[in-house]
Amino acid sequence: MTIRFQRLLLILFSLIFLSSAILLILFNSKKNLVFFFTPSELINSDSTINDVVRIGGFVEKDSIINKGNNSYNFVITDNNNKVLVEYNGLLPDLFKEEQGVVIEGRLKSDFTIHAFTVFAKHDENYMPASIQKQLQKNQYWKKNYK
Repeated sequence: MTIRFQRLLLILFSLIFLSSAILLILFNSKKNLVFFFTPSELINSDSTINDVVRIGGFVEKDSIINKGNNSYNFVITDNNNKVLVEYNGLLPDLFKEEQGVVIEGRLKSDFTIHAFTVFAKHDENYMPASIQKQLQKNQYWKKNYK
């Protein structure tokens, strides 16, 4: 084998290895992508009863009902349509009215969801209390940087 042929084989094997690695990454990421429906998309989708779905939206104002024993009902909205959510368990600390949430659960009749998991989302202004206290202590809180 000549040096030229060895280089050619090395380049070919490298290209095959690289392309197979890229294909594996793309195939695996396609299966593991996580997305959610808005209430309007859920109503217009072909989801059937007992399907596991993810719904994202905002908790409607004055819709949280504490039924006791860590059981809650609340409404998720995208300002066009609404979905009723039933959840048994502890709600996240950031969960509150007019706040973004993502719900994972099983679709019941008439667009009601029995939630397994509630993910609370925070906005860009959120800051953990410990960091906020440290900034206030160092007099950097709400400082005018203009």
